[in-house]
Amino acid sequence: MRYQRLDLNLLTALRALLTEKNVTRAGESLFVSQSAMSGILARLREYFDDPLIVPVGRRMELTPLGESLVGKVNDLLLMIDATLGTKPEFDPATTRRHFNIVASDFAIGVLLLDVLRDLATRAPGVTIEFRQPSRVCYQELENGEVDFVVAPEWHEMPGFSTCALFDDSYCAVVDCDHPEVGASLALEQYLQMGHVSCVTFGPPMFETWFAKAHGAQRRIELSVPNFTMLPRLVLGTRRVATLHTRQAVQACALLPVRMVRLDFEFPPFTEMLTWHKYRDHDPGIQWMREFIVGHAQALPALRGG
Repeated sequence: MRYQRLDLNLLTALRALLTEKNVTRAGESLFVSQSAMSGILARLREYFDDPLIVPVGRRMELTPLGESLVGKVNDLLLMIDATLGTKPEFDPATTRRHFNIVASDFAIGVLLLDVLRDLATRAPGVTIEFRQPSRVCYQELENGEVDFVVAPEWHEMPGFSTCALFDDSYCAVVDCDHPEVGASLALEQYLQMGHVSCVTFGPPMFETWFAKAHGAQRRIELSVPNFTMLPRLVLGTRRVATLHTRQAVQACALLPVRMVRLDFEFPPFTEMLTWHKYRDHDPGIQWMREFIVGHAQALPALRGG
């Protein structure tokens, strides 16, 4: 059979070459020398009777066959990993399993801190690495480099398994002594204020949506890379932060800030848990998924500003 000329090492190298489109970087990702990776590429080109990667100007690009192999090779390696790498049982009390989870500081603070506290007792041998959301987090999920992505529904990508964790909404947060803001904010006053904003990965979806919905741009005075800093940046100022309501409740319990209702359209959203479909039957993934979902279901009911 022709496929017997391929082995798992060649498939792993093929995925690296298709992903990096560069022999040197592909070799570095697998700790293989450039000359060895060049030899592997030559074997793969012979097998597929196709160059796979070709120079286009100063860049290397995939051939049509190479493009068609990207998803198939990823899926095949994940199926092999799910089949060969999964133990028939998962005992949280004794496991030494490591999980990689992509989650924002918002999701960590609202939900996952409680998960971590409970894990220390229920599964003391489990270790977790949190990664910041990025432009490549779903590619990392596709490649099996991360186990879960926690993100709002509008970041969802097709082809993965998902479930809802919790609903949330938005409110404004201002300094407790802000002299010009009452219990609510109308759109006109909101637009007149200076804003602090969180800049995350990808296109500015929030600002794009706001401009389309309200025909105006917010005046951003300060931008930071995480949500946790936002309420601190309004202290002692007349600025306003637009926060997830659950996070705002936490901030008001810790800082001299207060929640303010927004008297104009701000759609609610659902935070989602995403994992690869080929890990559906991995007992460790199943257990961790149910553990996270169980904590999400125990969250208090959403309250307004």
